Amino acid sequence: MKILLIAGGWSTEREVSLNGAHAMQQALVERGHEVTFFDLLAGFDSLLETAAAHEFALINLHGAPGEDGLVQAMLERVGCPYQGSGPAGSFLALNKSAAKQIFRHAGLPTANWEFLPCAPKAGWQPSLPYPLFVKSNTGGSSLRMGRAANQAELDAVLQGIFDAGDEVIIEPVLAGREVTCGILGETALPPILIEPVAGDFFDYESKYAKDGAREICPAPISPALTARVQELALEAHKALGLRGYSRADFILGADDSLTILEVNTLPGMTATSLVPREARTVGMDFGQLLEKLIELGLADHHRN
Repeated sequence: MKILLIAGGWSTEREVSLNGAHAMQQALVERGHEVTFFDLLAGFDSLLETAAAHEFALINLHGAPGEDGLVQAMLERVGCPYQGSGPAGSFLALNKSAAKQIFRHAGLPTANWEFLPCAPKAGWQPSLPYPLFVKSNTGGSSLRMGRAANQAELDAVLQGIFDAGDEVIIEPVLAGREVTCGILGETALPPILIEPVAGDFFDYESKYAKDGAREICPAPISPALTARVQELALEAHKALGLRGYSRADFILGADDSLTILEVNTLPGMTATSLVPREARTVGMDFGQLLEKLIELGLADHHRN
């Protein structure tokens, strides 16, 4: 199959995207596909023309453009099938404050939050108690994210995010461990328990550095709790209107409570990524996972 592999882009997660795409390209070539590696940063103005000349597009972009649905909308204009969610679901999932509204509306457990689309006025104080996590509202890979225990620390983190032109979402720090669960088609994969080796949360270094975190798959939790994680991951996937695949991240409390953090519509595809690890647990190697994503994307294209 003639596949357009779209990567790079110009978000803060560009290097993560490129690293994963090179691994994807190798696996696809080994399986006999003809692959065009397309860096969106250099080639954006020729995207439609290039996509029209291919049978399928695999998108490995993180942040915007990519997870915001822009590329997906453009591919649809020229009838080029692609993997994963469409423009609307992608955009809703990327916007953390919008996604949390949808989770709450669907009855899914999510923490309270405060959304700041622009810098607050002097003297402003958060409505939530310290300590707080402060994040870019549309960022990923734990970039432009910090923890604040007081107003001075909060102001410093806010300044960095606003200076970068991003919106902010503030959430309370939740005690517990992080669990993540991928969805493939309509099936939940085995959850992973994440234990950062250094620090107390799953930051950028923990995610992408070799041995930055212990990622235990299947998660060493009870069958009942495993089923609950999988159930919530699938419910979140459906609530956002996603398709193909996704990955939901949770905090698992000491009392076995689960709180959903966010859902990723283009989960990482590097050698250390989580969804490929979950797929291996059910006997699906990296190449087979990519083939399944292509199969799902083609089926969705034909339905529409």
